[in-house]
Amino acid sequence: MCRWAAYIGEPIFLEDIVSRPGHSLIRQSHCATQCASAINADGFGIAWYGERPEPGLYRDIYPAWSDPNLRALTAQVRSGLFLAHVRASTGTATSRNNCHPFVVGRWTFMHNGQIGGYETFRRDADMLIPEALYPHRKGATDSEALFLVALAEGLDSDPQGALERAVTRLVSLSLAKGAAPHLRLTAAFTDGETLYAVRAASDDVAPSLWHRWSESRGGRAVVSEPLEADEDGWEAIPQGSFCIFRGDTVEIHPFLPLALRDAA
Repeated sequence: MCRWAAYIGEPIFLEDIVSRPGHSLIRQSHCATQCASAINADGFGIAWYGERPEPGLYRDIYPAWSDPNLRALTAQVRSGLFLAHVRASTGTATSRNNCHPFVVGRWTFMHNGQIGGYETFRRDADMLIPEALYPHRKGATDSEALFLVALAEGLDSDPQGALERAVTRLVSLSLAKGAAPHLRLTAAFTDGETLYAVRAASDDVAPSLWHRWSESRGGRAVVSEPLEADEDGWEAIPQGSFCIFRGDTVEIHPFLPLALRDAA
């Protein structure tokens, strides 16, 4: 399982989430505490929004803890909306195209989890991606496929519904050709204005997901694991939730795609 962190609010240095906290995302790349593996060393990535609608993107295949460019970049760049990810592969190759986040236009998406037995129906999953979006299929992960199918299902106008429909289509393939657990999912995605996050699973073992508002920063972190062990205010996001973060407001809605009812 991977680990990730997102932030929305007043602009801060990327390092305030990625490298400076006691349990920063870089720390989680080799000392994660809330997933099966403590090591997430199969690449990393970060996407951030600034003066233009499309985000900046930096990804590489090295472990996050060993890349000096990542520390230098996060120490200099400020942003009011960014997504960062450290990867633990569930079977696909360690390559830059398989590193999260994924970007199409103004949309950014990252994922932790798996769609069960994906390697047995990968061709079928690719067939769900329409021709107009297929040029954005750069890698081989289930995560990128889920993102592109969600875009096809109307992410621009109906973010929750589009993701529910995309999850249903891919989990249906897992039920037909794959293996249990059919879905383990946390994801964060954004259009550059609103941050969305989801936590779901076909069993009762959804990956961990937390959020916290900081009055001093004027922003919210949404993370796989709390960034400080002794810091108050971290709230666990319940399984089966779709979250909308705008400013200091939080909306949490039930998230239960049709296919998850069949997989339960």
